[in-house]
Amino acid sequence: MTTGLTSATGKAQATPVTIVDGYVPVIDLGPSRVGGPEDRVRTAEAIDAVCRTSGFLVIVGHGVPEATIAAMTGATQRFFALPAAEKHALLADPHDPLMRGFGRQGSLAASNSDAAVLRERALPDVSETFTVNRLGEDTDPGALPADADPRLRTANPWPELTGFRTAYQEYYAAMEALATRIMRLFALALELPEDWFDEKIDQHMTNLTANYYPPQPVTPQEGQLRKGQHSDWGSLTILHQDDSPGGLQVLSSEGQWLDVPALEGSFVVNIGDLMARWTNDRWVSTVHRVVNPPRDLAHRERYSFPFFHQPNYDAVIECIPTCAGAGARKKYPPVRSGEYITGKFRRAYGEA
Repeated sequence: MTTGLTSATGKAQATPVTIVDGYVPVIDLGPSRVGGPEDRVRTAEAIDAVCRTSGFLVIVGHGVPEATIAAMTGATQRFFALPAAEKHALLADPHDPLMRGFGRQGSLAASNSDAAVLRERALPDVSETFTVNRLGEDTDPGALPADADPRLRTANPWPELTGFRTAYQEYYAAMEALATRIMRLFALALELPEDWFDEKIDQHMTNLTANYYPPQPVTPQEGQLRKGQHSDWGSLTILHQDDSPGGLQVLSSEGQWLDVPALEGSFVVNIGDLMARWTNDRWVSTVHRVVNPPRDLAHRERYSFPFFHQPNYDAVIECIPTCAGAGARKKYPPVRSGEYITGKFRRAYGEA
């Protein structure tokens, strides 16, 4: 870990924003958050380098209060400790395109293929989930265009647990603010005006999901994981994870599975398929998974909270001007954000 540099003249230089190097480096957002334009540019350059290789980083200095994270954690633990019947009373509506509520069983591995046969053969993930989305609250009527599926406004089914809804709403608001700051750093990294993404995410349609990975008294089936290998779907994911065994791994460019560091008070950030598409594959959306714990630690449970940032429904995702290059081919046709994400859900969880 590096804490500072000194030039040949003895003059102190700016503290590095990359404080731990690696395939999944640790980057300090503190300078970009409290410093000036030069600090934001330095942070953006570090992010660009990571997004060209692994697309995964761990961030510290993000400014999210510890109390906000603790309240989210406590509320989530209380929810998943409820009797099965109470959780199933909040089961996601099979017609909800965004699967809000207690998670219906699916396989994320199936979301990366158009083949229905893969979905049918994929083993279900060994996890439980609970999901909410701002579109399930009283959002601006203009958040969705007239031709959007009205079921996207399906209400969030909140459990009757004191403080639960408040904890989730406050955590969601903190993630919204953090995602906006990161998207502005993304814009700088892509040689765009800092606010280039702002109008494309001001009515975002982001799912906040709580993942619960229960103890495994019985060994899962061969090939069955807590979360099967997949890439994320949207613009970026902000994940809080605990340090329990059986954690997050990324598939390196050399084909090796590498553990993602679980640092206290940090978040994992990774780009999704939509951002890779937006950047014409300048940035990579990396395959990852959540593995099972070793058998001697299979009694341990695990929690994580991914915020799957998704641009406005009507945002047109097409090659960013600075990613076209001189004579470079645009690899993907334009697509609307909302149509793209609902298609991904159908492949992972079946037709809504």
